[in-house]
Amino acid sequence: MKRILFFGLLSATALFLTACPQTPPPPPPSACAPTATGLSVQGEPTQLLDQLAGLGDFTAPHVPGDLLVLPGGLTPQSVNARVPEVRIQASLPGGFLHVRVPPGQEKVKAGELLKAGARYVQPNYLYFPLYIPNDPLYPASLQDKSRLRPFYQAMNLEAAWDVVAARAWSCNPVVAVLDTAFNPDHLDLRGNLLPGKNQTPDGLPQDDLRPSSPPNGVNYGQGEPDHGQAVAGLIAAIADNGEGIPGVGLNRVKVLPVKVFFWVWNGDRQTWEYISTSVVLSEAIRYAADRQANVITMSLGSPTPLDRVVQDALNYALSKGSLPVAAAGNDGTDGLRYPARYPGVLAVGSVRLDGTRSDFSNYSSTPATLVMAAAGNLNPAQSLWSLALGTSYPYYPNGNLYLTWRGTSFAAPQVSGVAALYVGEYATRRGRAPTPDQIKTCLIQTASNGGYYNLQTGYGVVQAHRVMTDTTYCFP
Repeated sequence: MKRILFFGLLSATALFLTACPQTPPPPPPSACAPTATGLSVQGEPTQLLDQLAGLGDFTAPHVPGDLLVLPGGLTPQSVNARVPEVRIQASLPGGFLHVRVPPGQEKVKAGELLKAGARYVQPNYLYFPLYIPNDPLYPASLQDKSRLRPFYQAMNLEAAWDVVAARAWSCNPVVAVLDTAFNPDHLDLRGNLLPGKNQTPDGLPQDDLRPSSPPNGVNYGQGEPDHGQAVAGLIAAIADNGEGIPGVGLNRVKVLPVKVFFWVWNGDRQTWEYISTSVVLSEAIRYAADRQANVITMSLGSPTPLDRVVQDALNYALSKGSLPVAAAGNDGTDGLRYPARYPGVLAVGSVRLDGTRSDFSNYSSTPATLVMAAAGNLNPAQSLWSLALGTSYPYYPNGNLYLTWRGTSFAAPQVSGVAALYVGEYATRRGRAPTPDQIKTCLIQTASNGGYYNLQTGYGVVQAHRVMTDTTYCFP
């Protein structure tokens, strides 16, 4: 199923957002050939080696028994005579010698080489592939273009995952998801979903997160109640379990599920609709803030700008240190939906995989706190995998574990997941969580538009690797 699913708050209907080798001749000269500048990529002179002296970092991962030596006054012919148990393996471009020493004695032998006249000695450092989980719907595939990796890589998420995987954290950040329904027993979410709350007056117990039973004669649309599970999955689906997809949170982030959608009689249209209300949404926001959610994700929207009850609840959440994140809307027009448009809320729109705005995504020609994530397109069609409820109900016989989706509803949880990763890393480094303003500043200033606002894409696509490492805006 490829559809857009984006629900309207107090609106008339839900908004659906979904053979021998030969040496080839050298290439001919090209106008696109690089022009030599005499500078390295870091802006340093290419004669950088002239400035090297001393030892490299022997605490970093390296090949046992390998050293790279800039000989200086130590000639290659004299290495064995001057320093025992050192064997030259090769001469490398740039003047380095690759030598072998007894494993475990790398730093000792490096010091002896310096004393013997070498100018600089370092280990043979190890470089690792970027973190790639083993979930089968993650790797890119020409046969299945809804695989998640290209969407996550738009945010450079794998490089951020390397940072996450490198250390234990002092806490697990919590993202509250205010949405349709949830299945805590889903095999790809179990354990990362906290006990939540049914905030609706649908007659089910407060701990019952199942879809509300529809009125007689009314049926769910296909995939309609799965929306909340899909949003939660992009944040916290279990990574590296050989199942489905990995969530952005890489098993470090927990989701607090809050059910806010139920069947409401719309008197103007004389019909039942699966939506939410000011009362339910505002109470859910306060509940999430009181439960100390670091981020509150709302993949829902309304055209109504004057909802003081919801605004007051958002202010309450901000005062408690919770950052509200909301989907921009799926009308493809200028102007964000509410609550994405309210002050203090981080709005999230969607881009295609080529970085241009998705045709359905709302934007804002007036500067707003708007960032983006890749979450599909209508024409040409792009969609991404996430979770479905994975179980059938008497009133909703749909046992799909996964469905494909598109819409700003599915951009918002990706950004929320990155925000939560930042919270965990910041809290581990600094001993306290960042404020909502700190989170917004970090994500906005490190996004792909370089801190500048674009009328179509806001501050640009969130760049997760920069969020986790930037020392100017994120970890000053």
